[in-house]
Amino acid sequence: MMMSSVLVTVFALLTAIRPSPWYDPRYSIPLLGMILGNCMTGIALGLNTLTTSLMLRRAAVEARLMLGATRWDAAGPVTRDALRSALMPTINSMSATGLVSLPGMMTGQILSGVPPVEAVKYQILVMFLIAGGTGFGAVAAVLGGVYRLTDARHRLRLDRLAAPQAT
Repeated sequence: MMMSSVLVTVFALLTAIRPSPWYDPRYSIPLLGMILGNCMTGIALGLNTLTTSLMLRRAAVEARLMLGATRWDAAGPVTRDALRSALMPTINSMSATGLVSLPGMMTGQILSGVPPVEAVKYQILVMFLIAGGTGFGAVAAVLGGVYRLTDARHRLRLDRLAAPQAT
């Protein structure tokens, strides 16, 4: 989560925004906060959907594994559902921005005297950065989850979801 958020934030600071110095806290902290908050939601939804779907579709996934499919092929439909679930809030907010709702950052800029066209440009940039960060983070987390919930012999290991027992 942190890697994808920091990567996207640094990319934006070095290419699109270009403050001097590039790590100026006035720009980097709010931008990282917006991206990190949305990434956290997307990754949590993706991992929740992955674990729930693997538990519900355990028989189907294990049947594919027994027929010789790799862990990636067997968990493919579950992985796609998890990624779709992770990205849905971001896609929905991108489709409604400016038409149905005015995001807080854009509204704050307009109220502070920034021309509306500039505020809209920054809002579009932030929405794309959020989508990119959430996409990178969700893909990494869901693929890592599939890797962790299967083993090297391509077996499903849902016992790894159980809480550790106190001794």
